[in-house]
Amino acid sequence: MAVSKKGKILLAAGAAVMLTAAVLLASGSGRRKAEPRIPVDLNASLTNEMSDTSILKGMDSMVTDYMRVWGLKGVSLSVMRNDSLLYAKGYGIADTRKPMSPGNILRVASVSKLVTAVGIMVLCERGQLALEDTVFGPSGILNDSTYNEAITDSLYYRITVEDLLRHKGGFSKKGGDPMFSTRWIMMQKHWKKVPTKEQLMELQLARPLKFEPGTWQDYSNFGYLALSMVIEKVSGQDYETFMQENVLKPVGCVGFKIAGNYYADKWPDEVRYYVPKDDQMVEEFNNSGRKVVRCYGGNNVSGLLGAGAWAASTPELALLVASIDGKEEVPDIISKESVDRMTEYFDPDTYSLGWNDTKPNGEWTRTGTFAGTSALIKTFEDGECWIFVTNTSTYKGPALAAHTNELFENMRLEYSGKLPRRNLFYEIPATDEEEG
Repeated sequence: MAVSKKGKILLAAGAAVMLTAAVLLASGSGRRKAEPRIPVDLNASLTNEMSDTSILKGMDSMVTDYMRVWGLKGVSLSVMRNDSLLYAKGYGIADTRKPMSPGNILRVASVSKLVTAVGIMVLCERGQLALEDTVFGPSGILNDSTYNEAITDSLYYRITVEDLLRHKGGFSKKGGDPMFSTRWIMMQKHWKKVPTKEQLMELQLARPLKFEPGTWQDYSNFGYLALSMVIEKVSGQDYETFMQENVLKPVGCVGFKIAGNYYADKWPDEVRYYVPKDDQMVEEFNNSGRKVVRCYGGNNVSGLLGAGAWAASTPELALLVASIDGKEEVPDIISKESVDRMTEYFDPDTYSLGWNDTKPNGEWTRTGTFAGTSALIKTFEDGECWIFVTNTSTYKGPALAAHTNELFENMRLEYSGKLPRRNLFYEIPATDEEEG
């Protein structure tokens, strides 16, 4: 609804009176603690026009040039500084003849691991588990009799929650990642249905570990599926419900969704995914015998759960980061102690909790790559956080993130000081229509 200038003045005056009353209440006896501000529904409220400004046209050109070089159909970009969302814009297309906007959600692949790690920390703060808790065996969290009977290697009894978070559980990609071997498992086991997470768990537990837990690391999607199941066992809720009710919605991230496997399964505000033109068709993950486009049916995306199944917009990803960074503008969902533990630096070869890498100077990195998407979250020493997600994969695979990071560096060098001073988490600029 359009609001007249006179109406805006009256609304502003009323807001000022309310603010004054709140200050008086806080300064007197029986002082009340100020209620945290509630972020707006970012996906429903933000538009490309809100970040259109002539002073940033050169930055737009840098993004579109990058898209042309790598053949990207669409890109979503958000920039935050010290918990203030300064910029949120879509480039290219979200779907056929539909422009990308800040409110579109995209598969974020392994960025999902950061979400899962936050869920684990929330449960730790509630006293429902500890990072030192063991996960498997009779004394572990996942101590179901079926799992206990499947274990043939006693090293499983040593795996802790923290080992899984840091990819130190003893699993190895060389032995085959069960999360991306669905069709082969079905063929070997002569199964007609896609294996459940419980069946995948039993299969993995029957395999020997590749190294002693905690002594080495090897990136493991299965480890984060196990963490998803830990969240379910401890909370008594399914993974998606727990995460939405206890982590995402409480901080204002209302648009996060578990992605589907096919275009027909996509959410109303979700993008279409694209692969390079020369990418060959692949066998469908459910062993149907059909050939499919890799990003639609090549893998069981939904089955990844906390290892890689989330879809989200870049503004809401920024809001999630603002809720776990120890800064004060946006209230954190976890304590400063938990933030410090998630971002603690040991050495260049040790994974942080949920993050790929966290340096002592405040540079934190989280990447995600999947057929049809590439994502990068990067926080910098000066308090800025840049987030980039595309709906197109390239032949570079995970290596594209390094090029995106270079793009960030170049854009920051020229345009960081030109970004508008505001906070789109709470303030939605008036449009020309509202002024009329």
